[in-house]
Order: sequence, then structure tokens, then C-alpha cells
Amino acid sequence: ELAYRRQLSAKLGRGELPLGVRYHVFVDPPGPKIGNGGSTLHVLRCLENLYGDTWTSFIVLLIHSGGYSQRLPNASALGKIFTALPFGDPVYQMLELKLAMYIDFPSHMKPGILITCSDDIELYSTGVTETITFDRPGFTALAHPSDLTVGTTHGVFVLDPASFSGKGGLEYTSCHHFLHKPDIETMRQRGAVCVRRSCSQLCSSGDHSDSEMDSECVYTDSIFYIDHSIAKQLLTFYKQMDTLCCEIDAYGDFLQALGPGATQDYTKNTSNVTKEESQLVEVRQKLYSLLKGTSLNVIVLNNSKFYHIGTTQEYLFHFTSDSKLKFELDLLSEAFSIFSDKAETLDRSASIIQSILEPGCFIGPGSIIEYSRIGPEVLVGKNCIISGSYINLKVDIPSNCFLSSLSVKIDDQVKYASMVFGVEDDLKKSVKLLSDIHSLQFFGASLLECLDLWGVQVSNQLFSSGNTQLGLWTARIFPVCSSLSESVRMSLNMLNSVKHMSAFKLNGFQLLSVEEMLTYKDVEDMLKFRNQIYDEICLQRQKGKSDL
Repeated sequence: ELAYRRQLSAKLGRGELPLGVRYHVFVDPPGPKIGNGGSTLHVLRCLENLYGDTWTSFIVLLIHSGGYSQRLPNASALGKIFTALPFGDPVYQMLELKLAMYIDFPSHMKPGILITCSDDIELYSTGVTETITFDRPGFTALAHPSDLTVGTTHGVFVLDPASFSGKGGLEYTSCHHFLHKPDIETMRQRGAVCVRRSCSQLCSSGDHSDSEMDSECVYTDSIFYIDHSIAKQLLTFYKQMDTLCCEIDAYGDFLQALGPGATQDYTKNTSNVTKEESQLVEVRQKLYSLLKGTSLNVIVLNNSKFYHIGTTQEYLFHFTSDSKLKFELDLLSEAFSIFSDKAETLDRSASIIQSILEPGCFIGPGSIIEYSRIGPEVLVGKNCIISGSYINLKVDIPSNCFLSSLSVKIDDQVKYASMVFGVEDDLKKSVKLLSDIHSLQFFGASLLECLDLWGVQVSNQLFSSGNTQLGLWTARIFPVCSSLSESVRMSLNMLNSVKHMSAFKLNGFQLLSVEEMLTYKDVEDMLKFRNQIYDEICLQRQKGKSDL
């Protein structure tokens, strides 16, 4: 919460956010995780506690930006909504982009709540006379044409054929029922698949044209709006629950209850649930009873695209390759950074964000450097992510390396720890038995082999989660150091030892897991390091201007 408040107040102080808007940061209640659905309910309660009945006259943008960000850990410490983007001067973060994308919505919205996530981007084009309006009772969702494979990891709308033609850039229709992460066979059986003509017109899936330009698509979800009468019903439901002890999904558990075709079959399906709690089915059934019969209005945006940047792979792809997103947002290879000898230093596909690169270093293709200082004898390989680090030694950083440094406060002293992984390592994977940790992979090697190289004992004390979730996220393997550059050196030596299968002993160091690094993080010190880089860039730019 502190990280969010600090960054928000700094942005407001620098005039980077719209004024005249009330910004709030609400934290989930202590106890079990409640998911973004539970968080939505909790926010409604917080608004009522703050404003009484007047909250029902507000237009609210609710951005879910919590979570551990295990699939993009450089966003874990300071929040996904503050993920830096490679454009703007100074650089934009996801928060500014979200506000810019939705800037036209409030003037065409009745009081209600617009719900979105912090790691997705929706870009669309509509006709001059076409307006996105959120003024209908119930729920209203945006829908985007997507490949069928994309539909398997998103929500999919089964649109009412009587009210949907597929013509034009924008169309208001209704949803017969909503499918949550369905397989392709289910999409076909339920009538979710449309045929998209090259002229952006659609026909029902049974009416195939001979044109080679036809392609199948489904309409997938992104953001949705609830009017205040529904919001009040949801708040009453939350108050009646004694304590919420399970994870509710705002998309899967709210939207699947809507539309005339909804059934309660989904309430017992827990295949997409990370952790199944005994209360989950009961809560879903109560939500279904509450929302059953509520309309799900859909605003179909035929000329639109939904982008997700919540994983290391998506982050690297969208920011460094010739992606559509990079083209549409005009993302830069260098945003608010300083370096000389540009041609030698930087491959065109690399992305440098608010960083200082000293002459002589080299950044390989497809790599992202953010909020870092890179010394003159550093060679960074391909497809790396380096965040919040100070590297001032002679080193070759191998391709596909993820490196992120954190300030931590231990016994009232500021220390540093740097996490290092392969960009494809699975930080969410865990096993239940110590005898199974050989199946965990660290930079292409078995974690068991790595521990042996580092001289780390396999025991119950190895994992910060006790005996429940044994994985890369909870493994105590990263040394605590007295300086930022030293912590980077130690972690890169660990990586090097695995790459060359040579011993590098961690004896004598206090070791933290990523989970513990986040518990002990020192927000002020991390922001101070970012601000020092910011100030130095401004100073050098001014000096450059005065030298002209």
C-alpha cells in the first residue's frame, strides 16, 4: 500500500495525472486471498465507509493492480499498475496509459463502476459518429475479435444472433451467455464462433463463404461496467457474508451468471482455480442466485485489439519485437535514458527505459533495461530483462536472463538482494515434497543441481513457505548484501555457476526467497534509486543543452 501511495503522490506532485479526480488505494482485508472478485466487493464497502450513500452517484474506475506478479516479477515490488512503458518523456507507466485510453468514457457513463486489470491494453478504432456509452442497466462489457486459441485463456461471449450483425466498427448487442476460458470444442458447441470476413463483416458460423480471406474468431472480454443498482446488490451480498475465505474471479464468477443462457454448471467447475477452497462452490452458487437474469450488454469493437503484458514472454515480445502494439503505440527503443555511442551500445530491438548506460557497454537484441545503471564493461545477451539494478563490474550476462534488484530492510538496516532467473523459469510452479524439488527448473538446470553447486542444504528451512509450497518463489537462495552492486554481482555469479556447472558457494550469507524479499522490501530506498537516475538524466540533458 505504501508503494502505491508514494508513487501516486509523486505523480500528482509532478503534474503527471489528471487533477480534480479522487485517487484511492484499497488493500484487501487481512486473511485468505479473495481474488479480484472479492477485491471488487471489498472496494465497494470501502467506498461506502468513506462516502456513505453518496458513493452511488460516483463514476468509478476500479483498476485491479495487486497480486504477486509471479509471471513478471520486476513488477512485484512496486506494483503492476506502475509498470514502465517505453515511451513518454518522462516515461509513462501503465496507470497513465489506462487513464489516457479511457479518457472519453466518463462523459458517456452513468454513475457506476468500470472494472479493469493493470496488465492489459485495449486499443480500438471507431467511426466519427460512434461513441462507447455505458448507460444501460446491469453489466456492460467490451468485446474484441480474437483467434480461437486466444479465447481458451479469456472470457468468451456467446452473442445474441438476433441483435448482432457484425457490421461497422462498433455495435451494441446482448450476450446469451458467457464462457470462461472455454476449450475450442465448447466454443463451437455453444455458438460462440463467428466467421470474420476480410471487410470486417461477420456471418454466423454456419454460413461459410468461399472467400479465402474468411477467418474464424470469437469475441473475448476485457473491461466491464456495472451500474449502481447491481453494485449495491453486490455490496449487500458481501456484508451478509460473514467472512470471505475463497478467491472469487470478477470475470468468471460474476459474468458466467449473466444472460438468458446462463446455467449454474460452472459453479462446481474448479478446473481453472489455482487453489480450491471449500467455500468456493457455495459462494458461486449464492452469486449465481443473486445475479441470475441480469442482462449482460456487450459493446462489440470490431476494429480493436486486446494486449496482455503480464508475463515475461509477453513483456519481451510486445516491447522489443516488431509487434502490432509497438507499432500502434509507437514504442521506442530508448525512452528517457542516457547513453553515448548509440550504434555500438544498442541493438534496435532492445528497449531502454529510464536508465543510464555508460560508454562501452553492449545491450543485445530483444533485451529490456529499466530503472538501471549499466557500467562500461557489461555485455547483456539477447532477450534479457534487467530491472532496478546497478551493474559496475566486467561481466557477460547470458541471454534469456531475468535480473531484478530490491532494497530490503532487515533489523532496521537497508540491505540489497537481487533475484535472478531464466526468463522462461516458472515461478508459480511448486511441489509438496522435498523429494520432488528436482523437478523445479532454474535457468535450464534442476534446482537440486543448483543447490549443490551453491552449497545450499536441502532441508525444511530451505523454503520460506514452510512445507506447503516448495518452488522458485519460496526458495531461500538469494544472498543479502550491503550494496546494490554487490547483490547484483553475487546473483550473477550464481547464474554463472549454473551455466558452467562450476561451484560458487553461498556460505556465510543470509539467504532470502523472492517471497521474503517482497515482505522486507524498502519502498523508499527503491524509489530513491529511481529518482537518482531521473535527476541525473534531467541534469545531463540540461548540461547537453547548455553545451550547444
